[in-house]
Amino acid sequence: MTVVVSGVGVVLPRARTAPELMAPVAEAPPVEPKDLVGRKGLRYKDRATQLAYCAADAALRHAGLLDDDGGLRVPGGSVAVVASSNYGNLDTICRAMDTITEQTAAAGSAMDLPNASSNVIASSVAIRFGLRGPNLMLCNGATSGLDAVHWAATLIRGGRASRALVLGVEPDNEAVRAFTGGARTVDGAAALVVESGQSAAERGANAPAALGSYVRGAGLGRTLDRLAKATGDRPALWHVPEQRAAAVPDTLLAGVDRHDLAEVFGLGSGALGVLQCAAAVGWFAQGGAGPVYATAGTDADDASAGIALHGRAAA
Repeated sequence: MTVVVSGVGVVLPRARTAPELMAPVAEAPPVEPKDLVGRKGLRYKDRATQLAYCAADAALRHAGLLDDDGGLRVPGGSVAVVASSNYGNLDTICRAMDTITEQTAAAGSAMDLPNASSNVIASSVAIRFGLRGPNLMLCNGATSGLDAVHWAATLIRGGRASRALVLGVEPDNEAVRAFTGGARTVDGAAALVVESGQSAAERGANAPAALGSYVRGAGLGRTLDRLAKATGDRPALWHVPEQRAAAVPDTLLAGVDRHDLAEVFGLGSGALGVLQCAAAVGWFAQGGAGPVYATAGTDADDASAGIALHGRAAA
């Protein structure tokens, strides 16, 4: 079964479209969610969830799944949600622990409590948009974003959903910077709508990219070798992993154009893989041809993952 990308939403300070991930604007202020989706429903939601709302709204609209009033055009049960974030609610957890340490557990805010759950992003987005299909939240380190894309495709190929909203989001705040040693995160989100090729065709939806082979295992070099064997071709563009703990050797995929989103936008962490896939769609939209490899996790991480994306002619 072919799984295609039919919608993309990008919400970063320096990029609001998929092509801008390849050529961002020079400077931009932080994203203000109320300016993108209005104030309704944002109160008591942490920044990661608010950013996810914005990216989800943009992707669902791009895919033609929302009407002008924000209503869902397809049955809610046909849409899964798979979200990825490693630091999404870290500020809430730290705030809760400080309250317990300095006062008592009873002194915590009842309105803040739901944000302490690691699945708050996926569940909140599903509730806001009426998406009643399978609901998954991943927060498993460097490969989390690409794993989310893979699990979304798996749900579709397994018949659990006709389409899935994939989200990657990381906020930038004091708690996150303390955890990352002062590193700046993307402070934004990206979203993809992926669905079966048949589903997209039946809706008359444009699907600018298709998801190819996915691999995950120990070692970046080995992962790239397995991906090349599964794909049967060298990539035309390679989105490299974040290189905080270990550099990507120049000998890997020598001669292939490289793009480092983390160097441009900041630490992507759980959002990186989704951002890479969105950037691949942007590259195809600008006339790029040939496979694109999206990869996450270096030899310093517990695993590496990679997925190939292929461009498709507009419907």
